[in-house]
Amino acid sequence: MSEYFPYHSLRPNQEEFIKLVDNAVRNGENLVIEAPTGFGKTISVLAGALPYAKEMGYKIIYLARTHKQMDRVIEELKAINKKVHVSGVEFRSRKELCLHQYIQNFAPDAYNAMIVCKNLKKLGKCEFFENLKKKKEEFDELVQYFLQTPAEPISILTYSKMFDFCPYELTRKVALESDVIVASYLYMISPSIRENFMSYFDFEYSDLILIFDEAHNLPDQAINALSDKISIHSINRAIKEADEYKEHEIANFLSIFLKGLENLYQEKLKDMQIEEVPILPESIFYHVFDVLGINERGLVRILDQMVKAGDAIREDKIERNLPPRSYVGRVGEFLLLWFALIGKEDYLFLLSRDKGLSLELVALDPSKALSFVKHVQSTIFMSGTLTPLEAFVDIMGIEGKLKKFPRMVKRENALVLVAKDVSTRGDERSLGLYRKLTKYIVEAAKLIPKNVGVFTASYEVLEGLLSANVDIQIEEETGKKVFIEKKGASSKENDLLVMAFKEEAKKDGAVLLGVMGGRNSEGQDYSGDEMNGVVLVGIPYARPTPRVQAQIRYFENKFPGKGRYYGYVLPAHRKLVQAAGRVHRSAEDKGAIIVLDYRLLWSNVRKDLPDWMRETIKPVTLASMKRCLIDFYREEKIKVKEN
Repeated sequence: MSEYFPYHSLRPNQEEFIKLVDNAVRNGENLVIEAPTGFGKTISVLAGALPYAKEMGYKIIYLARTHKQMDRVIEELKAINKKVHVSGVEFRSRKELCLHQYIQNFAPDAYNAMIVCKNLKKLGKCEFFENLKKKKEEFDELVQYFLQTPAEPISILTYSKMFDFCPYELTRKVALESDVIVASYLYMISPSIRENFMSYFDFEYSDLILIFDEAHNLPDQAINALSDKISIHSINRAIKEADEYKEHEIANFLSIFLKGLENLYQEKLKDMQIEEVPILPESIFYHVFDVLGINERGLVRILDQMVKAGDAIREDKIERNLPPRSYVGRVGEFLLLWFALIGKEDYLFLLSRDKGLSLELVALDPSKALSFVKHVQSTIFMSGTLTPLEAFVDIMGIEGKLKKFPRMVKRENALVLVAKDVSTRGDERSLGLYRKLTKYIVEAAKLIPKNVGVFTASYEVLEGLLSANVDIQIEEETGKKVFIEKKGASSKENDLLVMAFKEEAKKDGAVLLGVMGGRNSEGQDYSGDEMNGVVLVGIPYARPTPRVQAQIRYFENKFPGKGRYYGYVLPAHRKLVQAAGRVHRSAEDKGAIIVLDYRLLWSNVRKDLPDWMRETIKPVTLASMKRCLIDFYREEKIKVKEN
């Protein structure tokens, strides 16, 4: 057993997992592992990677999607540290690790916080950064303190406040000397963030061992990191800003550019019943070329001028204690990127109505975000839902060993029921269908003890259920409170919602309504009675929008015969399996999974399910579902009475 495994006993297959990871990092190989929920993947991968990393001086970068997952890594590092010394720190964005009131007040996101931070330091206007030099000895002592035991962001923030130090710089300094850096995916899959990260630490890729947790998220996260968009609203604001700063050439250029976009809108979207349309990327510049008589070189010159003007505008706004955003700079950066990508087959160029008229750059190849991995010592990709592993390797463009560990869910603890008379297929959706689905949901909520999750294929389906008064009927007929996930809610709002939902498990129980692929159906842990069953309403196939169709075409060209499967089918099946996995967080958890869509009975869908689901599927009607649930939970009710 690895000396970095801190617990007294191993769970089934953990020793093999640890040895696989140890061999991979020693041999400079990549490893793709599927292991079920409750396996203990986090501690296993750390126990496998740390011995060689410590021996040879490699830096482990542990990448996760959510803060909760990142916090979990620090918890495991603390457990290891009680047995053998290991250091680690959790990275957050500048905005989250900043004490400067200006950034707290005016920087709305991580990008703007980064820009503002750079300018504040340059202008000598950040006392917390200046204190690093003024109180160097105290700062160095604090760094050494945090290298003694793995540290959460809250601890670093607390001590930074006490000494008036910059928490972000303290985190970076600790990270420079730590064995393990825990961070968001973006630190490695966003090209600009990765470049800043690597240059600050002066890392070589060959110095790194990477761990991607919950790696089934990587394709979508990579696409998002490589994509960008800008709205007409931002262009209008940029024109006003350019006028205000007497940048008349820029204001004139943007006004003409905007007129060209309005012409495109009239031609492509205005009278259409569609939300987005692909366009020729160069077409957004036609009007500018015609009116101003400039060529491509002239275009790049003025876009570069916009970026430089944006930097100057931000500096001026900081001096005047105003919000530091520069619309001129942002539009210039976006249009330079757009222009640079013309002719690239792995991007889709869209005109869309999303939150007003917008231009969108949509990346189609997630593997581009991992092109650097071939230079890394070793990369471990792990998740509970990567089946089929070969598809994941194809899509992400990686080479490595593949390993799938067997299920941990006991057959007698899992009930998988599929309604054979309903589906959320587009042509079947109606108020009548939503009322029928509501009957299934209400009966399931009655019979499943305590907390129940109801995850729909989309927000559209969720709205359909609400139109059938699903929330009212649940509360009236079960007495359980209903919590509804809100589209666009902040992380804090959602955390409070989930916390309140979980608290109801201590009382009579509650029902959480959300969507598959959302933050509450993936990566969220529900222990004990916090989720004894889930109802999955439909299969979350994406709408056949231009971006989905372009994704399918791109994958078909890259992987002949697999385009629709890779670009449309498999992502939906993985989202469904992730949502189903909220019930069984350990081998002993008992729970029911009810899928309200007969398509799950089709062989081409069933093949993508984990074995524990596939082997226990039972087709049901409303009446037989009720009988199955009564029988399944009868033993639990007897235990409750006996206690």
